[in-house]
Amino acid sequence: MERFPTTHHIPPQDAPRFHHLRLLRSRRVGPATYRRLLAEHGTALAALDALPDIAAAAGVSDYSICPEGVVAAELKAGQKAGAQLLMQGDPGWPAVIDDLSDAPPMLWAIGQINLLQRPMIAMVGARNASSLGTRMAKALAADLTAAGFVVVSGLARGIDAAAHHAALEGGTVAVQAGGVDVIYPRENSVLAQQIGAQGLRLSEMPMGLQPQARHFPARNRIIAGLSRAVVIVEAAAKSGSLITARNALDANRDVLAVPGHPFDARAAGCNMLIRDGATLIRCAADVIEAVGTLPCAAPELPLRMPDHSQTPDHPQAPDRPPKPQRGLRETAALHNLILNRLGVSPMAEDQLIRDLGGAAPVVAPALVDLELEGLIARSAGGLLSRTN
Repeated sequence: MERFPTTHHIPPQDAPRFHHLRLLRSRRVGPATYRRLLAEHGTALAALDALPDIAAAAGVSDYSICPEGVVAAELKAGQKAGAQLLMQGDPGWPAVIDDLSDAPPMLWAIGQINLLQRPMIAMVGARNASSLGTRMAKALAADLTAAGFVVVSGLARGIDAAAHHAALEGGTVAVQAGGVDVIYPRENSVLAQQIGAQGLRLSEMPMGLQPQARHFPARNRIIAGLSRAVVIVEAAAKSGSLITARNALDANRDVLAVPGHPFDARAAGCNMLIRDGATLIRCAADVIEAVGTLPCAAPELPLRMPDHSQTPDHPQAPDRPPKPQRGLRETAALHNLILNRLGVSPMAEDQLIRDLGGAAPVVAPALVDLELEGLIARSAGGLLSRTN
């Protein structure tokens, strides 16, 4: 039987960590099997020695444990990326995650590990979030961190990214589906760098692993396990956010949801959760009241609509500039951006333009196009909404 070390010389003080990682990375060894093997054999090295015989008894032929070179390469990659490997029982380990029945035995971490010792609230939601949804996520995240909580999310586009951005100064943790050194989606590369510097990025996956669809539910359980409660801001009836909600319930965590318009598909999951007993959330104060541990210093967060009568540069029909010349592709892309931002709940036109980061002379003509096509509706006060 091959015993460590043979070709890779690891300092004696690092040998136990090497053995543990090698056991966890061996074929067919997940968190539950890892813990069972340690309980039965006492040490990771003894479990490694016994693993081929256990596999043979289970009818698995030609079984081999994870090669030493693979583990050595992962540790080297972690060192190169500036990541730290946290093991269950380490001083910086988040003990709250051990409530999970399949809690990860190890986590790669980049950033401020001390954040794991503070109370955490998860915030997740739709990738194709509306402007109202992203504004709500930012407001909640900013006020929750001001009240002393760390905001945990999954580094996805939409609600996740909005929550991370707003929580950067106060504390945020991003749990990744792939390796902690692999940024997905690429559009969040700058945000990921900021989180690595000011917050914390975590992953249970090997360094360098590209995320695949099956990795996201595993990521979601860690988000839930780290947190005292999970806040769903926007979610469709079938979405990864609802998987996170189920993980939270399994771990005896509170599930909180922001309500939305019944006709908005992006709010269907939240409304279903509230119907089934989730706590309705209007503001950060509601979240703090639900978890009930830290003093509430957060004000109410109404989503106020701007007063157009006091907005001198708000485009009016008589003064509307001529439509800029754009190609069909650019026009279609702008239309899609506008429709993705709007929901059935009305929002102000100038707020939409600010959220899109565009100029009024560019966005306003596109709004007219969509209105003429019957895809958006304009109500009193210049408020806009989708018609389907």
